[in-house]
Amino acid sequence: MKVRISEGASAEEASAIAAALAEHVGDDVEVYVGRSDVPAASHDAPEGDDAESDVPEEYEDLGPTAREELLLEQIEEILEGGPEKYKDTLPEEGKLFVRDRIDLWFDQDDDDAFLFEDGRFAEFDADDQLPADGLITGGATFEGRDVHFMANDWTVKRGSMAAKGVEKFLRMQQRALKTGRPVLYLMDSSGGRIDQQTGFFANREGIGKYYYNHSMLSGRVPQICVLYGPCIAGAAYTPVFADFTIMVEGMSAMAIASPRMVKMVTGEDISMQELGGPEMHATESGSADLVAESEEHARELVSQLVTYLPDNSDEKPPRAESKAPARSPEGIDSVVPQEPNKGYDMERVIERIVDEGSYFELRPDYGKEIITAYARIDGRPVGIVANQPAQRAGAIFPDAAEKAAEFIWKSDAFNVPLLYLADTPGFMAGSGVEKDAILEKGKKMIYATSSATVPKQCVVVRKAYGAGIYAMSGPAYDPESTIALPSGEIAIMGPEAAINAVYARKLNEIDDPDERAQREAELREEYREDIDVRRMASEVVIDDVVPPSSLRTELENRFRFYETVEKDLPDKKHGTVL
Repeated sequence: MKVRISEGASAEEASAIAAALAEHVGDDVEVYVGRSDVPAASHDAPEGDDAESDVPEEYEDLGPTAREELLLEQIEEILEGGPEKYKDTLPEEGKLFVRDRIDLWFDQDDDDAFLFEDGRFAEFDADDQLPADGLITGGATFEGRDVHFMANDWTVKRGSMAAKGVEKFLRMQQRALKTGRPVLYLMDSSGGRIDQQTGFFANREGIGKYYYNHSMLSGRVPQICVLYGPCIAGAAYTPVFADFTIMVEGMSAMAIASPRMVKMVTGEDISMQELGGPEMHATESGSADLVAESEEHARELVSQLVTYLPDNSDEKPPRAESKAPARSPEGIDSVVPQEPNKGYDMERVIERIVDEGSYFELRPDYGKEIITAYARIDGRPVGIVANQPAQRAGAIFPDAAEKAAEFIWKSDAFNVPLLYLADTPGFMAGSGVEKDAILEKGKKMIYATSSATVPKQCVVVRKAYGAGIYAMSGPAYDPESTIALPSGEIAIMGPEAAINAVYARKLNEIDDPDERAQREAELREEYREDIDVRRMASEVVIDDVVPPSSLRTELENRFRFYETVEKDLPDKKHGTVL
């Protein structure tokens, strides 16, 4: 009798199982662990009268039949993937075989964990060697969460997509709509199989339906994509449709066309990494939320990310145990300079507000003038939108506005409360940013802030000039609170610009340089008194001015108090801005 037990069982466990079964069924027993074809332990049937079994005679032979043995052999062959010559190249490319990748992602050691596969026999009877049609789909446990997943097999036609694989992909997405569970896309695909396109390209239920389903899933369940290879053409749309995209250094790429096709169409001679590698997408296009150093690091990043997200839009994000900040809030006031134009790192403020170890920044190398990050305050997940004075004084550039808008939109979709930390001179001016659509992208940030229905807290850390106070959820944008630190200022523009705009002619009439400088200083101080947040609080424009050392406690209390707030948007189909 042959018995197969789960991967990870020890030799002692296999031996104990073999002995117990041999005693029970009165037959020789061989125990195999996982997919191994070598027995981990064996035990002979007991001799004499003790060998008699107490089970009914018709059930005495509990071993697999020849029919089942054949099926097991066929499954084993499918699990081996594509031709060995392609598997042999994987180590050179620094990547795992897809089945090993799945083992890395979905650890089955936990008794409650599971993994199953759908469509394993796709293209089983094909003339070519196409195990699972190069695409694995199913359900599994990831970090204690039930998720749908798909994974391309690079050893089968370079992970390309054809009719049966497309059908599996679509079924997985459609089932995710029913279950309301997150989706993981483990992508490593060269795109559609051109020589088989009539079976899947333009069909109603073909590859084009991927992106329809992505759109239906968008905002319903988190969609997370990890890229393990050069994903070209149709394969490149899944990463950009996903809510969060992680690329792996040295192996990932995505582009609308391959370098060879680009050269054919445009004459441009460019490498795959230059065209669509991690560095380009992390710094210039903004399509990569994070860049991992390795396959293991990619999994680690996603395991952190999901701790801030619910399974779907009907649920609240999971809470964690509260932790004190990594550094004392007592130091916040010393971090923030009084001079509005002096730079500093906003992360030094954030680390004194959020739970230690909870800060998780997204798109750190794109639109650096704004920080977008998840973190926890008193164990509650929050989405942080913070101006970064260390980067171009925290002015809002087009890329930063776009990044913030998308982050706000996603956070609101998955019920993650928002914390705005304002320290900005406003939206950047000039011909360059106008060409880069500062008005269009700034509009999207303001729209996302306006439409967000999650609890919002706005903190005026220092300067909040111009439309910057609008984009950063100031008093007019329905925050649950607008509070300020004593360094805060709210104004149409800063003192220097205001004096130049209002008093330039009168100042030019003063001939004495010393007298002029003195008058400028007086006007500057008068203006700063007018825009000081204490005056704003006096007029009840903002809710309070708080000691910086108490900011963490203030935010704890306010997020806790308002966590059940409900906001309704106007009854309409949808807005037109995004």
